Amino acid sequence: MKIRPKIPPELDPGFEPAALWNRAYQEKVHRAGSSVAIAIALTRPDGSTRTFHTKILPESAPDSTLNERYLERILKFLLWQCGAFQIRIAGCDPITRRLKSMYSEDGERAFDYCFFSDQAYLQPLEIIACRHDEIPDETEQIIPLGRNLDGCRIGFDLGGSDRKCAALIDGKVVFSEEVVWTPYFEKDPQYHISGIQDSLKRAAAHLPRVDAIGGSSAGVYVRNEIRVASLFRGISSSDFDTRVRRIFFDISQHWRGIPFEVVNDGEVAALAGSMSLGRNSLLGVAMGTSEAVGYVTAQGNITSMLNELAFAPIDYRADAPRDEWSGDTGCGVQYLSQQAVARLAPAAGFDFPEKTPFSVRLVEVQNALSLGDKRAAKIFSTLGTYLGYAIAHYADFYELRAALLLGRVMSGEGGNIIIGNARSVLATEFPELARQMEIFTPDEREKRHGQAAAAASLPSLH
Repeated sequence: MKIRPKIPPELDPGFEPAALWNRAYQEKVHRAGSSVAIAIALTRPDGSTRTFHTKILPESAPDSTLNERYLERILKFLLWQCGAFQIRIAGCDPITRRLKSMYSEDGERAFDYCFFSDQAYLQPLEIIACRHDEIPDETEQIIPLGRNLDGCRIGFDLGGSDRKCAALIDGKVVFSEEVVWTPYFEKDPQYHISGIQDSLKRAAAHLPRVDAIGGSSAGVYVRNEIRVASLFRGISSSDFDTRVRRIFFDISQHWRGIPFEVVNDGEVAALAGSMSLGRNSLLGVAMGTSEAVGYVTAQGNITSMLNELAFAPIDYRADAPRDEWSGDTGCGVQYLSQQAVARLAPAAGFDFPEKTPFSVRLVEVQNALSLGDKRAAKIFSTLGTYLGYAIAHYADFYELRAALLLGRVMSGEGGNIIIGNARSVLATEFPELARQMEIFTPDEREKRHGQAAAAASLPSLH
């Protein structure tokens, strides 16, 4: 299928939004007069199961060759949205066998298989063909974290270029600061341990006592245990297993074993936005070095879902930009991060030396925009169009009433252009969705210490 959006991205006219592709495919299913019911169940180690129901074309239909493409992209999205160690698929055994081959150690999606098998959940990822009556019911283990403001608390947020820390007394921030650090390529775990402890001690100096500590950082955390985290990319695998994996358990012992919780930064960012705005069914999207996402349910809770949408596809064209890490095409990180700015810069007319860091290119483009450079405006216009179609795609998998946009890409006038174009896409292509949800960015106070303060609220004292 060739998809032509009503609002094509200014610098990327070949973009084929997943939201429109899936709708066009389902229209074909409807017109076919008959269909095949499909159920996909993804189960995580904590027992949570996400069940997704859809329909595909019968094998006799002229376009039935699209079935595999449709189901593989849906499965890829669900896998990085929810996480799983076991996937059951009912209704299409031949395609399921093909997917099992793709998501294997030697298959086309070997990166995904190894990530979930060897890092995230420490057990082999299974894809199983089954009957519909063997699909488990959907269940979600709600994490009882956040919105606890009683007592004297410390919250921290560990980023790639700085670490933030805040001290709170009964919900009021009495101290907040950022400290520059360079954790990515440090080989000695003690650098990370000392840095985290330093921030905690700085915050503790402003409290009469410390009742609880909460933190956030990019990566996959399972009950405070680090499974995958970019902050420690410089650490050897042996040091990671012996000194890093349970680093927060060791640090908590220095604080007398008080309540201590660490959660993925995307979840805490969404929680901070929900607490600040007073809204639930909220998706937080941080457009920075990568794309970080978190979700707060309609009941105001965070869950154990991964929400690692940097690896979830939003562009279905065959020659979509390829993610150098996962090897897949059309994934969110190439559209909603500083990598997207760097990728689009040549098309806009910017000529950066090959070794210029993406963060520097982003700053240069933002500076050019502040001077009225129309080339820079085209880049942010394109990102805004990407975002509008991405939000519509996300709404097929999440209940959405609000989106909170964060990250360095959203800074300055470029952020306003991004939001304006995203709203235009939703109003033009998805008017019903546009009416039911709002798009926000945090105010300056929230940017300074909102996430660290929300992290402080994670542990319960009871």
